[in-house]
Amino acid sequence: GITSLYWNDQSKLFCLIQTTQIIPSGPILQDRPFVVVWNMPTAQCKRRYNIDLDLGDFDIMENRHQSFQGEKMTIFYRDRLGKYPYLSRKGMKVNGGIPQLGDLSVHLSLAKTQLSSLLKPNFKGLAVIDWEEWHPLWERNFGAKMVYCRLSKLLARQEGPDLSERAITSLAKQRFEASARKYMEETLRSAVKEHPKGLWGFYGFPFCSNNYTGRCQKRNKKQNDQLSWLWGQSTALYPSIYLPRRLEGSVDAALMVRYSQSSPLHTTPVLPYARLAFTHTLTFLNETDLVHTLGESAALGAAGVVLWGEVKFAKSMVCNVCKGVTLLCVSDTHHCSLQLCHGNGRCARRCPSSGRMFPPGPTVTSESEEINLIVESPRGDCLHSHFLCLCYPGWTGQECQQKEEENS
Repeated sequence: GITSLYWNDQSKLFCLIQTTQIIPSGPILQDRPFVVVWNMPTAQCKRRYNIDLDLGDFDIMENRHQSFQGEKMTIFYRDRLGKYPYLSRKGMKVNGGIPQLGDLSVHLSLAKTQLSSLLKPNFKGLAVIDWEEWHPLWERNFGAKMVYCRLSKLLARQEGPDLSERAITSLAKQRFEASARKYMEETLRSAVKEHPKGLWGFYGFPFCSNNYTGRCQKRNKKQNDQLSWLWGQSTALYPSIYLPRRLEGSVDAALMVRYSQSSPLHTTPVLPYARLAFTHTLTFLNETDLVHTLGESAALGAAGVVLWGEVKFAKSMVCNVCKGVTLLCVSDTHHCSLQLCHGNGRCARRCPSSGRMFPPGPTVTSESEEINLIVESPRGDCLHSHFLCLCYPGWTGQECQQKEEENS
């Protein structure tokens, strides 16, 4: 079975139990335990401000010409993959409107054709499906999404006009969730079958509403457990760690990030989505806020982070600050992997709730005027005290020093 893992217990006992259960995914890039995927128009930094981010030097993954669809990473929005059923902003039904009224076979056929023309057979990049109009769990469709529940009830009432209101709601929920599951599950299954080396997953899953206390709400744990079918088909997880403005400069931001990355399936790579500006604003994250997102993710043992942005994000200061923080994250995780894990695993906190960050790796410098990154090399015992190794598949031992037998 699939065992859910939530980093929400402060006890040392839980920390010890949890760390013995984790089996991490392999590195996204060879010999690099943590990568930053640049999903924004970095060319603007060079053209407008003559700031060269030297992405290749930092092992940052990007597509050619900073496009949203390419050989390293591809995003499929609602109109870019098959015939996803949803309601337009004006309330018009598109492809049936709700999952129950969509044509799944037509959707899958078109999606297969689109994938074949867009991706090479050996595609092994990140593949993110961004469907945000409705949620596959009935109770998560609140606010603007409640219309999907209302239309589902109308459909159920047509099927059983003599049913009680309670029975209609129950039937509507059952039909909606079953159809939503089929759309998401079969789409993933088909995509993985055609491009098995790709890292396929849905944006925003798993989810955690923790009110910035560092603990996921109990109902979120239950809801994520109900999505075991989704974790079973996903080959990567892409939770969102976008920060609201009220967390600017606050340590609560790290708590939000920490418990938004609860991985239901330990062997599945976790690459949270981060944003360079606070949600619904153009107020950019400063160095501290970036450490709370990128640094926290790295210390938790994530495979990497996807930085999402728009063309208006290409500001001079943002380019420089991001360059510095990214350099530190990539450098420190790589150093820890080499020093603690023989390069055969990634480091992660012994206790995820400890808040410990990676000690700086070997001295690095940045020419940025906004951020000074001259640091000193840490002692090995500092790493051993607060971090452990999560060995890549094929390696074992406390320091990932032993190669596993193929038949073991």
